[in-house]
Amino acid sequence: MSINQETMMKAIVHTEYGPPEVLQLKEVKKPVPKDNEVLIKIHATTVNRTDCGFRKPEYFIVRFFSGFFKPNKNILGSEFAGEIEATGSAVKSFKKGDAVFGLSTYHFGAHAEYICLKESSSIALKPTNMTYEQAAAVCDGLMLAKNIMRKVDFSKPQHILINGASGSIGSAGVQLAKYYGATVTAVCNTRSLALIKSLGADEVIDYTKEDFTKNGKLYDVVFDAVGKSSFSKCKKLLKPHGIYFSTELGYLSANVFLALWTPLFSKKKVKFPIPTDTKADILLFKEIIEAGKYKAVIDSTYSLEQIPDATRYVETGEKTGNVVITVSH
Repeated sequence: MSINQETMMKAIVHTEYGPPEVLQLKEVKKPVPKDNEVLIKIHATTVNRTDCGFRKPEYFIVRFFSGFFKPNKNILGSEFAGEIEATGSAVKSFKKGDAVFGLSTYHFGAHAEYICLKESSSIALKPTNMTYEQAAAVCDGLMLAKNIMRKVDFSKPQHILINGASGSIGSAGVQLAKYYGATVTAVCNTRSLALIKSLGADEVIDYTKEDFTKNGKLYDVVFDAVGKSSFSKCKKLLKPHGIYFSTELGYLSANVFLALWTPLFSKKKVKFPIPTDTKADILLFKEIIEAGKYKAVIDSTYSLEQIPDATRYVETGEKTGNVVITVSH
């Protein structure tokens, strides 16, 4: 094997903000694990809304994290499944050959053949009942849904409406809410009705035929998993002391301000928790999956070289579940 093959890897790189065309397949230096890190050979990853939002930051606040004028994270990709290729000298919980899955939410780097992460990062052994492609397709949606669900008091009966239930976050939200014992009403398009019902939704609403904001029913929680509605439209759906969540900042970042204002002046509240990922969450996801309580929802699969095409598809807003990228076998 040549030195080049040993030290280089393929990755999708972008050095400027812009349309999917800025994503280029390149040979870059293969990372080397530090003492407390593991080197993961990536078998599968995804393209998700977070990747798109950092490639072309429509919200200016994103530039505070990704660079004002050009991206400082040149390789996107936040969720992955793969195999431990090498470990640093201080690593105790993983060994070469371990199948793993997890997240690199704020550092990205998964749109590549290899990634280095700290042993303490959001990584766990891959669920035994999932393929690499399936395992790659669960963590981001579950993390974002869990970020919402941890703010809900499941010690009481909860009736939750989830708008955008067929997306990555929405389909995770349906399954997680059912796992915690909630009654779930899911809003999706016609072709996804049977799928979302199969994931456990108690009631499904076809948004192409019915405006869910006018159905006259009341909910403890409204979770807008696609960010296409608003608190003003959904407020009438909330019971007294009901909570509205959204995955988007909203028009003029309204959801951030409403999260500060409504707890002071309204019984019905907006909450906008900042997403975080932890190893404990990944271990919980593994437990739920291996208990048969969670299914991966995969729309389509692309190769690493096809990430620009996958990105264009994700940005249509029409995907069901996750768009998976097969990196290596």
